[in-house]
Parts: sequence; C-alpha cells; structure tokens
Amino acid sequence: TNGKVSWVGSRSEVKASDYQNVVSAKGKTVIPGFVDSHNHLVFAGDRAAEFSARMQGQPSAAGGINFTVEQTRNASDEQLRANAAALVIEGLTSGTTTVEIKSGYGLSIADEVRSLQIAREFTDETTFLGAHVIPLEFKSAPDDYVAMVCGPMLEAVAPLAKWIDVFCDRGAFSPDQTRQILKAGIAKGLLPRLHANQLEPGEGIKVGVELGAASVDHISHFNSSDIAALASSNTVATFLPGAEFSTRSKYPDARPMFEAGVSVAIASDCNPGSSYTTNLPLMIALAVREMFFTPEQALWSATKGGALALRRTDVGHLAVGAKADFSILSSNSYLHLAYRPGVNLVEQVWRNGNQVS
Repeated sequence: TNGKVSWVGSRSEVKASDYQNVVSAKGKTVIPGFVDSHNHLVFAGDRAAEFSARMQGQPSAAGGINFTVEQTRNASDEQLRANAAALVIEGLTSGTTTVEIKSGYGLSIADEVRSLQIAREFTDETTFLGAHVIPLEFKSAPDDYVAMVCGPMLEAVAPLAKWIDVFCDRGAFSPDQTRQILKAGIAKGLLPRLHANQLEPGEGIKVGVELGAASVDHISHFNSSDIAALASSNTVATFLPGAEFSTRSKYPDARPMFEAGVSVAIASDCNPGSSYTTNLPLMIALAVREMFFTPEQALWSATKGGALALRRTDVGHLAVGAKADFSILSSNSYLHLAYRPGVNLVEQVWRNGNQVS
C-alpha cells in the first residue's frame, strides 16, 4: 500500500478477496532489494589499461584516481549524467534498489558541486568526497587543499550532500587530516563515513568510531582493537570485495567481526579504477567464497547491513511499513546467489511496490 509493505505472513492466512493483481513467485525466492551503500558513479572514461597492466603484474602509468579526475573535469554534464544513469540502471537490474553515490572525481569546487548535483538526480544518499586524494595542482601544498575542502568547497557542496567521506589511508589523507575534514563536515550538518585501512593498517577505523561515523569502508586490514572499537559502537564495518578482486589483493577474513557482534555490510564500490562493477550478487559470492561469510550473513549484509550503513530503517528488509523494494529470484533459494556465481538469477525487481525491471 502506497509503496510500502502492508502485510507479511503465511499464504494460508490470506483470503482471495484481500488482494488483487497477484504475482506468483511459486518455486522462486523473494528477497529484499539490495542496499548498495558505497559507490563512485559520477565519472568519465575508464581505466581498463591500468587494470590490464595490474593483472599482468606490470606498473601502470595510467595515473590512477587523478587520471579519472582529469577525464571527469573535461566531460560535459550530459556525459557524466548518462554514464551515472547507465550504472544505476545496471545495478537496478541486478537487484539494487537503494544506492549511495559519492563525488570525488572533481576535486575542484565547481566540479565537486556539479558531481553532487548529478548524483542527486539518482539518489538522496549523496556523499561529498572532496577528500578522495590530493589533486595534482595541490601536490606541493596538501595543507592548502585540506583548507579548501574544509572551507569554500564544503560551503558550496553542503546543500547537495547528506554525507561527508574521507579516504584515510596511505597516499591519501592522514588520520589528523581526516579528523579535521570530518569535523568540518559535521559542523555543517553532514553525517560522517570514511574509507579506512584499505591499503595498510592504520587509525582509520578508530577515527571513524571516535567521530560516530555511520560506516567505515574497505577495512581490508584490521586488528583486535579495531574490532573491539567497532563492537562497542554503532559504526558499520563495510566490506568491498570487488576491490580485492580487481586489485588482486588479499581478502580480509570477516569471521572475527561477526564473532564480536559487529554490524557488517557489503557494497560494490563501483568505480573505474578498482571495482568496476555494480553487481551485488557477485559481491555476495565473493564474500562467501573469499571472506568466509555464510550465505545468510552475506545476504543480510547486502540488504539490512547496507541499510544500517546508511542509517536507514525503511529499506533492506520486508517488514510491515518498510518500502516495498524487493527482487524475485528465478531460483528456489537465496543460497544460489553464492552457489551459482555469475548467473543472473534476478528475474524481477520491484521498487515502491512497482515492477521496475
């Protein structure tokens, strides 16, 4: 009713007169719509050459994030919008009904503003990631860039973003810079989240917990004190297995997180450099195969866990009052999401009670 779940129960309890327009899922599986809580969808170009070189163990001269920044700055609004739209639709057809979108490939005031303006056309879950890396023009003056992010850039983007994010890792932003940027965002009314401990161990997880971040993402490296900090907080641990897959990095073992009672999410991290996929069923399969999730934990993490990472209570589950966002799988069990990797099992996608794919 009105795009929400109005009743849940056994079929035997329903009278034929109680419903119209029946859609049969006999022999199939209904799951909540996936909540993809970490994405970089506003960009231009690709980095296929960089990927190819990496897979062959060769150094790449493709330029990494700053190459995408150059391509994005040179693209028109129409090009950026069309690319983002294609990726949102791609994710939708594989079951993603709620998506977060970050900026972070503009890294100038004007380009961060237009990135978020475009992102807002597709989702309310928009994230300001001006602190993605130091752009080339500020390489010799990183403190000046941090000051710009905390000052005029933040002032310009604040009305367009719900979240603020920082890449706290080697070659990006230090823990102290991360605190400075996130605190500035919080003061402007944005909610904190961050990239943490992807490339090496560090303080990112603890900084996130300290500042009440909704989620710390990547977390490829963590120790027992990081787990204890997360377990005593409301911060979600978000794993991004597509990044390990696409960079041939070691997958983290998620079992200690679950054993400690940490809330865990899975997201696709769709971006042109290190995880160019929107497919959450693939992320579920990788999490089960490589990160030691159980199939149940993986499905929960891609639905309710993603919702928790966005501080949402209306998506990621199918209880009365939740949004009627769900997928119908062609298989008779959700286990097949991991059991049959690479097979498109999403037969129908429904959003707000309407079939959209």
